[in-house]
Amino acid sequence: MYTRVSTTSSPPATLIARSNYIILPTMPLSEDIVTSRHRFTSYGPASVTINEVVYRQSLVLTANDIYSPWAVSSIEDLNPENLAPVLESKPAVVLLGTGEQQRFPDARTFALFGERGIGLEVMDNGALCRTFNILVAEDRAVTAAVILST
Repeated sequence: MYTRVSTTSSPPATLIARSNYIILPTMPLSEDIVTSRHRFTSYGPASVTINEVVYRQSLVLTANDIYSPWAVSSIEDLNPENLAPVLESKPAVVLLGTGEQQRFPDARTFALFGERGIGLEVMDNGALCRTFNILVAEDRAVTAAVILST
């Protein structure tokens, strides 16, 4: 059994209620406005694509800047010197992509970010690409550090 329910929104909308759910016959849509210049458009085992440009070397990416090539080809290469471009971007959170599989850096790397009040999330590169795009769409201060094996 259906019950018609009118709302007072402008313009008037009609809802159809049935049992424990409501059917919305029409739904207004609004366009997402993305303010970032850079987004991952695809990724693979040895590359990432940003705005349709393919990168095959490690890189650091913010919503508006790309630092490439980044002199890191494995998780073992991480040190304060080569993490400088990541820290200089002043992120609230850093997404560290470690290749096809998630691999964690040593405790000193976590401490380096923790001392500065910066979150560090470690993930595989596919998860990094998806997460980065969501966070920049929300205008979050996020930096992606992508390790690509050469």
